[in-house]
Amino acid sequence: MKNNYDPRPIGIFDSGVGGLTTARCIYKLLPAENIIYVGDTAHIPYGSKSPERVYSLSKYIVNFLLTKNVKMVVVACNTASSVALDKLQEDFPQLPIIGVILPAVKLALQTTRNKRIGVIGTEGTIKSNTYKKFLLSFDKGVSVFQRPCPLLVPIVEEGLINHKITYEILKYYLTSLVNKNIDTLILGCTHYPLLKKAIQKVVSRRITLIDSAKAVSLEVKEYLNSHHSENKKSSQGKHLYYVTDAPEKFKQLARLFLGKGEKIGKVEKICLDDYILTPIGKVKDKY
Repeated sequence: MKNNYDPRPIGIFDSGVGGLTTARCIYKLLPAENIIYVGDTAHIPYGSKSPERVYSLSKYIVNFLLTKNVKMVVVACNTASSVALDKLQEDFPQLPIIGVILPAVKLALQTTRNKRIGVIGTEGTIKSNTYKKFLLSFDKGVSVFQRPCPLLVPIVEEGLINHKITYEILKYYLTSLVNKNIDTLILGCTHYPLLKKAIQKVVSRRITLIDSAKAVSLEVKEYLNSHHSENKKSSQGKHLYYVTDAPEKFKQLARLFLGKGEKIGKVEKICLDDYILTPIGKVKDKY
């Protein structure tokens, strides 16, 4: 752009509050950027839904974000990144869309010493084999061991992060991966960083945990810099939140994910049915 900056917001979405771990990293790395976060709380979890359904919901959310005149979209959901990202990029070629999987894959490959990598995630993410496909596409010499962990998302959302039952469930899920002699474990769900301390305790310090949130935020910064589209107009960007159901519950959980430093104002409820069709010719809201 002529002024070498772009104040339009970055869109971030997830099936619920989990993507706020990614949003938090972007807030810290790019404090001047305006952010619009969408949590599809009416349809959580995505991990147990069909790929077709996840893709449809994701497309509706991108349609909504386009009405907000976003300059790029971050798919802060491992399941949607696994099964819908390619199609979204085809549907919206004019819009940069970044997922959470590839940055985590690159970081895991840089980290592993014995080329034995574990992946945990929702049923949908693990069933898609996306992490495994990407890891092997970069290095056919790695061994990849995967484990779906469907109980971890509700555990986080119930606030049971340090409960003794959480440790028992983590042992149940992770023991088989530890026994495979992995030295790197990808946390393939945006909820899992909140369980990082508990997971590390269960798997031991010799296994390095890979959280994609930081890697994604670095990729977003790199893209904005290389395309001269950072927001240099403001010292502190605005953060707006939209959900498809239960805004008060989202607001309560958001405090857990974002910490005390982020003040969350009004959380607005939207209906995705209003955004089924691509809003071609529709007047975009002024941010």
